Parts: sequence; structure tokens; C-alpha cells
Amino acid sequence: MQTQNLGYPRIGGQRQLKKACEQYWAGNIDLSDLQKTAFKIRQENWQTQLQAGLDLIPCNDFSFYDQTLDMSLMLGAIPKRYSAVLTEVKSNNETDLYFAMARGYQKNGLDVTAMEMTKWFDTNYHYIVPEFTADQEFKLFSEKVFGEFVAAKAVVGDKAKPVLIGPVSYLLLGKEKEEGFDRTDLIKKLLPVYVQILQRLQQLGANWVQLDEPFLALDLSEKEKATFTHAYQYLKKEVYGLKLMVATYFEGLLDNTLLALNLPVAALHIDLVRAPGQLEDVLAEIPQNLILSLGVVDGRNIWKNDFENSLSFISKALEKLGAERLIIAPSCSLLHTPIDLDAETGIDPEIRNWMAFAKQKLDEVVTLKKIASGDTSLLNPNGEAIKSRRTSNKVHSKKVQDRLAALNVADVERKADFKTRQKIQKKRLNLPAFPTTTIGSFPQTDDIRQLRAKLKKGELSPEAYDKAIQNATIEIIRWQEAVGLDVLVHGEFERNDMVEYFGEQLAGFLFTKNGWVQSYGSRCVKPPVIYGDISRTNDMTVRWSQFAASQTDKWMKGMLTGPVTILQWSFVRDDQERSLTTNQIALAIRDEVLALEKAGISIIQIDEAAIREGLPLRKAKRADYLQWAVEAFRITAGGVANETQIHTHMCYSEFNDIIEHIAAMDADVITIETSRSQMELLQAFAHFKYPNEIGPGVYDIHSPRVPSAKEMADLLEKAAALLPAEHLWVNPDCGLKTRKWPETKAALENMVAAARQARAHIMI
Repeated sequence: MQTQNLGYPRIGGQRQLKKACEQYWAGNIDLSDLQKTAFKIRQENWQTQLQAGLDLIPCNDFSFYDQTLDMSLMLGAIPKRYSAVLTEVKSNNETDLYFAMARGYQKNGLDVTAMEMTKWFDTNYHYIVPEFTADQEFKLFSEKVFGEFVAAKAVVGDKAKPVLIGPVSYLLLGKEKEEGFDRTDLIKKLLPVYVQILQRLQQLGANWVQLDEPFLALDLSEKEKATFTHAYQYLKKEVYGLKLMVATYFEGLLDNTLLALNLPVAALHIDLVRAPGQLEDVLAEIPQNLILSLGVVDGRNIWKNDFENSLSFISKALEKLGAERLIIAPSCSLLHTPIDLDAETGIDPEIRNWMAFAKQKLDEVVTLKKIASGDTSLLNPNGEAIKSRRTSNKVHSKKVQDRLAALNVADVERKADFKTRQKIQKKRLNLPAFPTTTIGSFPQTDDIRQLRAKLKKGELSPEAYDKAIQNATIEIIRWQEAVGLDVLVHGEFERNDMVEYFGEQLAGFLFTKNGWVQSYGSRCVKPPVIYGDISRTNDMTVRWSQFAASQTDKWMKGMLTGPVTILQWSFVRDDQERSLTTNQIALAIRDEVLALEKAGISIIQIDEAAIREGLPLRKAKRADYLQWAVEAFRITAGGVANETQIHTHMCYSEFNDIIEHIAAMDADVITIETSRSQMELLQAFAHFKYPNEIGPGVYDIHSPRVPSAKEMADLLEKAAALLPAEHLWVNPDCGLKTRKWPETKAALENMVAAARQARAHIMI
């Protein structure tokens, strides 16, 4: 019996990679300094996994920005618009080209947009979407994987296992950038480059290579299934002696079980946390000699593994396969979990004993092997921790459960339909055509973050902190007035994070000091931990919203985070249905909405940035999720008057398959991210004839480049060609918290100018 890991967090225990990348982008360190930081993180990661006792240790799971972008660069899938950038930055090897593809490039007379970014399946991690054309060619461009394997081998020896995104999933992760071809048709051009990579890894001494094929756990067309079969038969023919492991995760194989089991590879990894029921089907059909990797330790949550439950799976597999054909592993890469629970000394000891971070999950994998091999003495401490959590009075609240049980139909309905509300709101708000606003947050400078840190350390009094935040709020209100925005926001300077800020004020949440996980690039988040029943005990945002509204004659939006987004961007309880937890959050947010309305806030935004992210990967499972997710949003907004305008915001979402459910949320205004896709995402809204108002983002806030007024006006023209112009708002793609002030102000000035151009040239 062996043990393995599929991937390890790459940001560093103190977010060293984030800091180094941002210093490099700012020109404060050079490439060698950046590479030294990366080298040290990789070395520490390999040592940690070696010391844990794993038999197979991943390499090439490190990335400066994103593993899918790494593959695009390795395979030479570089969009043609970056040719000039490549010429410009060739003295720095490929690093600046790589970052230009991720972030855009705007210097020395060049202005090149970034590649599109979207969510990695149903996680809060974002990947850079490969771009394909009909005449797409592939070639070995980057040699990162080889260098990292050699370095890993020097540390962990033959345990080093290179990790690559599999060829079929790589194509399916991308987009066709022109009509008339199917990206899976590119497999014939792609496979020779994969062969070249695999053969070279074998020459360097690799025994195993992990090929991530998560699409095997999704709904596949017959053509896509045939592409999988062709791809792996080709690899088998061209690559001899190297053991390939296909890794699936986030769902079960289901109707793809026979397809996956019959791929000519040495091992198959399955996720038994997300899809425990698939084991019996897999064991019933598994061919002789195929090794099975059991993903029994949760790679996406922070709760301690229930050894008895995991051992029930391991025992079944052992009986069928024997120890020599079995590998124990986390369910997926540990990229999605914080690094080390030992760094958390401030958590309630009882609750802390229920938890495990990435480092501890390695120990769980190895311990499960020991128990399965006969050392049952290791079972008892784990069993006590599991029992403690099940019976603790810190988890359950009768008051919360009773309120949830009392929910009725009236709680999820607005008082009038949208058309009636729209007339009332237009008359009351009296906004111009193409009204301008932002999504909520403004840049959080070092000064603002230091204020919060000093307050927590007791180095700054609450009075002094409040005064500083008030001054920052007034300053941004005056700037918004001066630039000509129509609906203002207060900037959210008092907030650390759009989920953490609310969780800190809700019962049932706890917070870590160092529980960071990567969201995209250098962006890291510290998700709250939901350990018990949730309730609101006091106002959370009313004070600052009311203060901001008192400083201006313009409309001021109240800013809240929606229940599904709080759920998705937290580490969630796994001892009850997610729908129940979501409705508990929804009732708490409903109370805050009504409190804002009572305080005179007439426009309230309830962000549901993650509603698409939470969608089950299998279509057959989506109806139930969409029913309770939409209902949760409607609970939050169901109690307000017709005059109160409810906004929502959604991030990086393909809406085609859920558009009717987005409409069922019945928000008066929805804002979405559309600039990188050049308004492509609006096609779904146009085809559906989306009835409510919409703000398609015209400014890509995930890139430092400043779009011109003409560029944004052109996007508005595209939007107006698809949707009624009288329903359109003008806004950035997302919040501006992570941007710098100069680029933010310049971009928003251009955005307001673009709106004025639209008012002058687009007929309503």
C-alpha cells in the first residue's frame, strides 16, 4: 500500500509568494529575487511532504500565477496578440510574458489585454482560460516542469512525481476564439508535445507522472469521450515504461466509469469525499493490474478526517485489490486548504481539535495507511475528536433551528413584480440613462490595512480608528461626486474581506490568523470557518452606510454579501446539508437588509458572486441546488418595500445554463463581469430576454491596465445591441479593493466618460 499527495499550497506559510510577485510587478525586486523566493517555497514543500512519510510527492504543482497558464506557456499556446510583448520582454526570459498573459501589458507603447479568467470548476480558485484558434499550433516553449522535477528529485529522490493537466482536460478548459472548429479537434496536434514532455521526464528519471483529468467526472459528449480514448491510446503507444496516473476529483465518474477504468494507464485516482458512492461501481469494473488511488482525506475543507469512515472505503478496496494495488491520498490537491494548523494558537482548543490543515492532512493520509496495515492504536484519539464535535453544545442553537423551521412562502416574495417596482424606483431615484456606479470596494492601501492592524494590536484607540476611516470615507465620497458617478459607495475601508467582515459579526463562525488560500495570482483569502448554527446578534453595516449616506446628496448603496457567497467562500460544516447552513445565513442577512432600509438606505446590493461557483458539476444534480440557492437570496430581499432597489453582483460566470434561475432571484439590478469576454456573457441574457436591469462590467479590475473611454464605450454599444439600453448600468467588473489608486481613478474617469458618450449616441 502506498500514499501520495496530488498537490500542495504554493503561496508559502507567510504568503511569501504573494509578496514577492507584487514586489516584482512593482519593480522593487528583480527576477532572481523572485525566483529565489519560489525556490525556497518549493524546497520547503517537498521537505514537509518527505518528512510526513508520503510515498509519492508532487512537483510542478507550484505556479507563480496559475497551473493552467503554466500549461499554456509550456505548450506554446500563446495568443498572437502577445507577439510584441514577447519581443519587448525577451531579455527576461518568459516570466514577463507569462505575467502579461495573466494581467495584461500596458507600457512602452504597448497595450495588450489579459487572457480571460474563470473559476476552477466549483472552487473559489480562478484559472487563466486557454485560447484556441482553428490553426492553433503547439510546441514545447517552457521547460519549467523539467527544472522543477530535477530539483524535486534532489530533495525527495524517486518519490518525485511530476503533475500536469491532462491533454483532454487542458483542451476542455479552454475556449475557441473563432467559429468553425471544435477545440477537441486540436488533440492530434497537442499529443505529440505531451509525448515529448513525458519522454523527457522519463529520461530525467521520472517513474510516475500524474495527469489531472477532472473532466472525467463531468458530463461528457460522445465526441469528448472518444477524445479521451484516443488520447490515452496514443500516449500508451508512444511512451513506454513510464507509469501514468490519471487523477479525477470534485465529482464521481458515474457514467464515465468504464471510460476511465479502461484508459491504458497504470493508476486512477478517484474522489471519495465528494462522491463516496462511486467506489462500489469502480471496484465492480476495475480491470486487473490497474492501481486505484482512494481520495479519502478532504482536500477542500478543514475538518479532521473521520478515520472509521475512511477505513470503511480502504477495507473494501483492500479486499478486492490487495495492498499492492492501493494508494491512499487526499481527495484533490491541497491547494484549496490553509497550510498549517500549528500556526493557529488563538482558536478555541475544543474546536481546534476538530480541524486539520494541509500539513495535518498529510499526516492523516500516512496514519490511515498505518491503521489499515494493522496499527489500530492510532484510531482512538481520532474517534474522540469526532465524537466531541458531534455532541458539542457549541454547534447547535435551538433558537436558530426554530426560526428556520418557521420559514414560509411569504418570506421569499417581494411585494410587487419587477415591472411595478421598476416604475416606482425610476420615479424615486431619478437616475440618468446608463447610470454609473461601482461594485462596492475601493483600493485598500497599506495605510488602511495598517490602521486595522494597529486597532487589533491595541496600538490605536477605537476613536482614532473610527476618525481615520471616516476621513477616508468622506474623501472617496467627494472624489466620486467630483468624477460624476451616479450611485456612490462608501468604499468599505472598515472591511477586511467581503466574507470575513460579516462572519466576524455572526454567531457560528471562527477565524484563523494564517489560514490563507490562493484565489488567483497573488490574491489570497482567509476563509472563515463555519462550525455551528448561524445568527445575527447586532447591526453589521448600518453604522457606516448611514454615515456615508449623510455625507452626500447622491444615492448611497448599502453593501452586503449574500448567503451562498458566504457559504462558498467559507470552510463549511460537513455535519448538515449545505442548504440548511445557507438559509441560516440568509435569515441573518435579511435582518441586516431590513435594518439598512429602516436607516434610510434605498439601494442595497447583496453580492452573490459565487452562486455559479456553487453549481453542482453534474447537470442532474443542479435543480435541487438552484432551488435552494435562489430561495436563499429571495429570503434576504423578501421583506423590503417596492421603493427599495435590490442589486446583486456575480463573478466570472457562464450563465447560459442557469439564466432562468438568475432571473428567478428577481434582483432589480444585476452586475456581472463581462469585459474580458468582450460582452460575450451577455448572449445568455439576450437570448433569454432577461427582464430586469443589468450592469455588464466594462472595466477589467483584475488587470492593472487602464481601458480608454472609447474601449468602454464600444463595450456599451455591444451591450446595447444585445439588451434594452434603458435597462443598462455602467460599472467595473468587480470590486476595486486589490487595485492601486492611480489606475483606479483613471479607469473610473474613463468609465464615466464612456457612459456620457453612450447617453449621447445610443438611442433609448
